[in-house]
Order: sequence, then C-alpha cells, then structure tokens
Amino acid sequence: MEVILQTLPQVLIDGLALGAIYAVVALGYTMVYGILELINFAHGEVFMTGAFVGTTVLLVMESTGTTAGLPGWAAYLLILVTAMLFTGVLGVGIERVAYRPLRKAPKLISLISAIGVSFVLQDLVRFIAELTTGNYIVSGTTLFDKSLTVPASSAVSWLSDASLKTNTLVIIGVAIVLMIGLDLFVNRTKWGVAMRAVAQDRETAALMSINVNKVIVLTFFIGSALGGATGVLFAQQYGTIDPFIGFILGLKAFTAAVLGGIGNIRGAMFGGLAIGVLEMFASANLGLLTSGSFGAEYKDVFTFLILIFVLILKPEGLFGKALKEKV
Repeated sequence: MEVILQTLPQVLIDGLALGAIYAVVALGYTMVYGILELINFAHGEVFMTGAFVGTTVLLVMESTGTTAGLPGWAAYLLILVTAMLFTGVLGVGIERVAYRPLRKAPKLISLISAIGVSFVLQDLVRFIAELTTGNYIVSGTTLFDKSLTVPASSAVSWLSDASLKTNTLVIIGVAIVLMIGLDLFVNRTKWGVAMRAVAQDRETAALMSINVNKVIVLTFFIGSALGGATGVLFAQQYGTIDPFIGFILGLKAFTAAVLGGIGNIRGAMFGGLAIGVLEMFASANLGLLTSGSFGAEYKDVFTFLILIFVLILKPEGLFGKALKEKV
C-alpha cells in the first residue's frame, strides 16, 4: 500500500493527460449519438487522421525552416487549427457520403457503414504514409519536450516526486479549453439550442423551422474537429503514430462516453478522465496488487471490469437518465 501511495502523484498526472485525450474524443461519439443515435465507429480514425495531418504539417514546416521563425506555441496552434479544419471537413464528407443516404435505414446498416468507413480511412492513411515516407509508422518532433519535477514529497513526506512533461500541461490546457468551449456553445448559443432540440425530437425540431440537415452537418464538423485536435495532442505527447492508433483509443473513448451516459456531453468528459486515471493506476500498480500475477499489460482488463461493474449497477451511465419505454 505504501508503494501505491508513493506513486500516486505520477499516476494522477499521467492519468489526467490520457483521460483528457479520451474525454475530448468521447465528445465526438456522444455528440453524434445524441443527434442521430448512431455509433460513429469511424471517429477513432478521424482522430488518427488528425494526428497524421498535424505531424505532416509540422514536418513540412521544419523541412522548410518555417518553425525556426515561429515561437513554439504559434507552431502548435497552427498545426492544431489545420488538423481541426481538415478533420472537420472530413467528418462532414463522411456524413454526406456514408451516413445521410442511410438515415432512414435500420441502425444496424448505418453501424456497418461506419465500420466500413473506419477500415477505408485506416488503409487510405497507411497507403499515403507508405507512399510518401516508405513506412506507415511515422515519428515527429515534440514542440514542448522539457521535463519538470513536481516536488510532491516536499508537501507530503510519504509521496514521491513526479515527472511532468511540459506537453502534458499543453494537453490538459487545450482539452479544458475545448471542453468548456463546447459546453458553452451547446448551452449558450442559438445553434446549441438547435442541436439540443434536434437531439430531443428531430421531427418536431423540423416543424419549428430548424434546419435539421445543417444542425447534423455542424455536429459532425465540431465532433470531427475535436477528434482531429486530440490526434495532434496525442502525436505531440507520444511522438510516434501509425494508422491503427485510432482503433483501441477510439474504443476506450467510446467506453468513456458510455460510462458517462452516452449523449451527455458532461458525462463524456467525466468518463474520459475516469478511464484515463483508472488505466494509469492499473498500469502502475496491477503487479503489486496481484503479487506479480498480472502486469501492466492487463490494465485494459482492469479498466473494463470496473466499467462493466458500474454499468451493471447503472446501465444508463453515471450521468445518463433512465428512459421509460413507451407503450
């Protein structure tokens, strides 16, 4: 127990950074589900595309010497905005081509279409990466790569000091800005009201002169842009990316959305942070808790077992509302 407590500061820092990424990606899942009741399994690949777009732009800037004349934050902002615009437009294109023609089809058909789009994006990015670099695994540079020491032991003697990458602060800061911005947009603007109206009852919203198609397009643009931004944050934090990073991460982000109550934006934020911290806790301490029987590679099992336990007790998610079946 003493060792577990000593590593707590490092677990919290790493867990919050990872959880912030899960939370922002989960927003894309929960927004689309809230509007269309569609699980957009291609969202993980939109996240991956954002990582590749941001890394490519950064590599091009470095090869042309553009980054030398720019402060780090300006270069970061540039690749972030570029990836958000690209993936936002990509999300709109996916909705127009793969989902809108199936809007009145059974939900299973749309789900299969989403899985198909996911595989197409994976292979398309892999093809382009191999064609241009000779390898589908791409490594980029990190703009904020300094390490800081958090002196937790000076505050509480039984805690160990923690290491903190400056990029972790950027991740948490950008994620907070994006989440607060989305929350304000949905709850304080006319378009946000329209989105909530369409989410509650699409037909009635259309009768009240709300352009449902425009609202759906806007939802896909914002959700996909958030996914692309998170891809850039991920690439900057971990350095190496490949076309398959979106699958597992997207699955966990979707789980975060379900844990918080899918369709609930604040629930998705909480779910992402909770899963990130739980995963890092399991990664650091599972060996100690099981006397070496299970190592860090079982962290996903630990996290999903807790998720199953929570959902058995509260199937609608922690922030969701139980729906009564209509007779």
